[in-house]
Amino acid sequence: MIIGVPKEIKNNESRVSAIPGVVQELVLDGHTVYVERGAGVASGISDSEYEAVGAVLLDSAEEVWGKADVIYKVKEPLKSEYKYFREGLVIYTYLHLAAEPELTKAMIDSKVVGIAFETVQVGRGLPLLRPMSEVAGRMAVQEGARFLTKPNGGKGILLPGVPGVNVGNVVVVGAGVAGTAAAKIAVGMGAKVTILDVNLDRLTELSHIFGRDVETLYSNKFNIANSVKNADLVISTVLIPGAKAPKLITKDMVKEMEEGSVIVDVAIDQGGSTEYTENRATTHSEPIFVEEGVLHYSVANIPGAVASTSSYALCNATSRYIRSIAKFGVKEALVRHPELVPGVNVANGKVTYKAVAEDLGYEYVAVEEAL
Repeated sequence: MIIGVPKEIKNNESRVSAIPGVVQELVLDGHTVYVERGAGVASGISDSEYEAVGAVLLDSAEEVWGKADVIYKVKEPLKSEYKYFREGLVIYTYLHLAAEPELTKAMIDSKVVGIAFETVQVGRGLPLLRPMSEVAGRMAVQEGARFLTKPNGGKGILLPGVPGVNVGNVVVVGAGVAGTAAAKIAVGMGAKVTILDVNLDRLTELSHIFGRDVETLYSNKFNIANSVKNADLVISTVLIPGAKAPKLITKDMVKEMEEGSVIVDVAIDQGGSTEYTENRATTHSEPIFVEEGVLHYSVANIPGAVASTSSYALCNATSRYIRSIAKFGVKEALVRHPELVPGVNVANGKVTYKAVAEDLGYEYVAVEEAL
């Protein structure tokens, strides 16, 4: 099979989907791997490193897309890439289709097969989303702390404080992978940390892990409003797999926050989890906007800022399935890896993931029927 690795073109997206070690495994498996020149440079991987493990370098994205049976990338295709879609092409990447109606339509019309990293599911876990959630959660505190400084428009708060001065107040909404990662960094920085979730078992686990370093609260509108009101930094990480994120932080809640406070919306890929960030993604070039005097950070590819770490972490998780898809084809790979079935979001002109179909108004068709 022919696997194509194009260069990412999203704003400041510096990750690459395939690291040299995995390219070598694919080549040794008997496959051809086309890599667009410069695809790995921003992640610290040179073209020569790909050539050394058997990749074939191509000069343009058009060539990579045109020759490949499977496109292996990081972020969802952008509008300029829709022209490369064709029936039978497999696209294996993050898709976030519930927040991308135009992309969804383009994929349906072209009858491509879209396998989304973020909906591959083992039990309740999302193994291909997890490494980037780990990165995004950690980065959320780092970026939030940066924008709390006065030169960046914040209220001038140092999260760990100093002796004799209050520490910063960090509120984390959602106790999943990203939320836990954010809490870990905030605790490590010495901030006061509150984490909210509806899963009492998870809150109990975090209470045992962090002890008195974290206050856990059941997530309801009342508790969210009270916590957000007094927060210096709010990190919202709420996720419903494959579906649009619920808007748990309302405009009225934001109005009650102090001027110069910061909200980081880690769920922006799924449409945003606050009323102000809904469908209002920012970029690493222009990461914030201000509403009600509060700084909103809603960068849709947070892990792209630390591309070297992120590329290796992501490829470690996704590589086993690209090898299986390449070796056996999509249908047999789904049999061998049932967790891949929910990863198939669109196939042969049909929407095959229920949450995407419901959010965007399409008929849902089971993967097995569509393929």
